[in-house]
Amino acid sequence: MIFKYKAVTDTGETLEGTFEGQNTDEVISMLRGNNYLPISVEELNEREVNSGITLGTNVKKKDMAVFCRQFYFMLNAGISIVNCLDILEKQTENKLLKKAIGKSYEDVQKGMTLSEAMKKHKKIFPILLVNMVEAGEVSGNLDIIMDRMAIHYEKENKIENKVKSAFTYPIILIIVSVAVVIFLLTKVMPTFIGMFESSGSALPGPTRYLLNMSERLENYWFIYAIVIPLVIAGIAFYAKSPSGKMLFDSLKIKLPGLKKTNIKIITSRFTRTLSTLLSSGIPLIQSLEVVSRVVGNVIVAKGLERGIEDIKKGVSLSSTIRAIGVFPPMVYSMINVGEESGSLDEILLKTADFYDEEVETSLEKMTTMLEPILIVIMAFIIGFIVIAMAMPMFDMVNTIEM
Repeated sequence: MIFKYKAVTDTGETLEGTFEGQNTDEVISMLRGNNYLPISVEELNEREVNSGITLGTNVKKKDMAVFCRQFYFMLNAGISIVNCLDILEKQTENKLLKKAIGKSYEDVQKGMTLSEAMKKHKKIFPILLVNMVEAGEVSGNLDIIMDRMAIHYEKENKIENKVKSAFTYPIILIIVSVAVVIFLLTKVMPTFIGMFESSGSALPGPTRYLLNMSERLENYWFIYAIVIPLVIAGIAFYAKSPSGKMLFDSLKIKLPGLKKTNIKIITSRFTRTLSTLLSSGIPLIQSLEVVSRVVGNVIVAKGLERGIEDIKKGVSLSSTIRAIGVFPPMVYSMINVGEESGSLDEILLKTADFYDEEVETSLEKMTTMLEPILIVIMAFIIGFIVIAMAMPMFDMVNTIEM
């Protein structure tokens, strides 16, 4: 629960802020522990809580990597957390992150820990980062934690960029193909309609089909302009719903061509995140709970949630991962080695590095396969249009010769 409080400092200054706690007594204890005199404490409703910062997920992993890297350098140089936040707020370019850092700076000044301040902005600061910061505060090695998180987000950003790069050319090719087809049907095809009609000869089936399509695009273009965006928006909306996420995430790990690459991406993210958490001293159960929320696939997340219950009953992690049925055999074999040797975090990190390279190789292969396939499809469609336009001309030439 989030509480809004008002208090007076020992110098007579009035302070206002918010604090996340179980009840009002906890908030009052926090204020008195910082030598503040509580004036009022009231619980905020959900609408009031969310009104603090409007959060879309416009904070990219690159922004988070830079934030963690700069935080690490300043902490390592002996700068206090409060001063770090003050400096970071002034130089951060992303507006949402800048505002969240500013709010966190104010809360830390009022006596909150950094992790407590960051928890109030869950849509800006990922749950993984918040948990890691909390572990760093407890162990006293927050600078090391920030260094690890910087490396983590740098690698995550690298994978995301590779995925985007792999699909950039195919998407551009599809857009160009659609634009060329629309141009041929709406601008080129109508110029031949009068000539075809004046010939008086029966038009071939492909030509009639294209003429009908051309007329529909010219006369009812506004319907296509409305319906197509609505369909795309509907699919996007459904993809964000629980059932939509389940369907699309299931397809990602089942469809040929996408399956191997997606599984490698999920494996890389799972092993690196779990390694980072375990190496920072966070218990296995708590680490898996965090990983299940950041792994990026609902099917795998639900498998991990079931696995947590099995581990509590004494089942090994390697057996749990095998039971999920998504990860490659190498993963649970490596985890088994890590469990037996007592170096699970190191084994997971090496596994993550291996799958990073595998992801890059898979994306290159997929791009290499997609490009010629799309070119052939585009050539077939445009070739069909050109042939359909040329067929009546050949018929007219033959008629004249006869």
